[in-house]
Amino acid sequence: MENRTEVSEFILMGLTKLRGLEHFLFALFLLLYVASLLGNGAMVVMALMEPRLHTPMYFFLRNLSCLDICYSTVTVPKMLSGFLSGCQTISFAGCLAQLHFFHFLGSSEAVLLAIMAYDRYVAICNPLRYRLVMSPRACLFLATASWVTGFLHALMHTVMTSRLCFCGPRRVPHFFCDIKPLLTLACGSTHLNLSLLNIITGGIVVIPFTLTLLSYLYIISFLLLKVQSWESRRKAFSTCASHLTVVSLFYGAAILTYVPPSSGESPKWDMMIVLLYSVVTPVLNPVIYTLRNKEVQSALRKNLHRKLFPDRI
Repeated sequence: MENRTEVSEFILMGLTKLRGLEHFLFALFLLLYVASLLGNGAMVVMALMEPRLHTPMYFFLRNLSCLDICYSTVTVPKMLSGFLSGCQTISFAGCLAQLHFFHFLGSSEAVLLAIMAYDRYVAICNPLRYRLVMSPRACLFLATASWVTGFLHALMHTVMTSRLCFCGPRRVPHFFCDIKPLLTLACGSTHLNLSLLNIITGGIVVIPFTLTLLSYLYIISFLLLKVQSWESRRKAFSTCASHLTVVSLFYGAAILTYVPPSSGESPKWDMMIVLLYSVVTPVLNPVIYTLRNKEVQSALRKNLHRKLFPDRI
């Protein structure tokens, strides 16, 4: 296949054109990135080491934490190097790789959140069949399906973008290589790319969100109609509160970014929304699960005590 790409590298315009903010932004996003690595890494370690957390819910939570670590790693290190060097250049191949992994991990997380909602539905509405329905084999299959779906979705966009002709300008109006700002730089027709972005990517966001919403509607109706004890209702709702908060943060921002019909423009508002769910949300997820979940709090205290006072165990 003939290589029609004339631009060999792009220049990422970054978050702001104001001079003097580079060091402040570098410190801020470095802090957020380190917090994401430590928080999500701690969640993975706790879920592996603590026997009480060897359940389907925490198996999926480990996957979510791994996704969040990789998700922020796709964009933040390159952005940090740009703050220091003042020049955020990226090769065409590197740009495609960043685009691929961003959509791979993001769409995998969208599907995984829907699977986690289904897990809560089975646990609350069909507790007697929970171990049968959410068996280790079923959990592994569902987690693998989320990763594979994300990979194939991202591969479609990567291949379609690589076939476009880029002959200048080469300034990407974003802090990383996303599809919408790249399409504004293409020389040829981008109608098919925009259609795939609006339909397929919109579907990847809307369909899992709809399934998540239906799962929680069933949970709420079950608790209100069939569970008479207020304490049982409160306990059931508390197991869902963390996931609902994470779902609201992720899907809310993703829907605002990819569901409205796109003309290929990427205004500053779009960039701020992407920044929210690609950098800030991975930091908040482990905090939300720790603050709202007593099992995680207990496991955290136990492991901290074990590390700080090994002689007292």
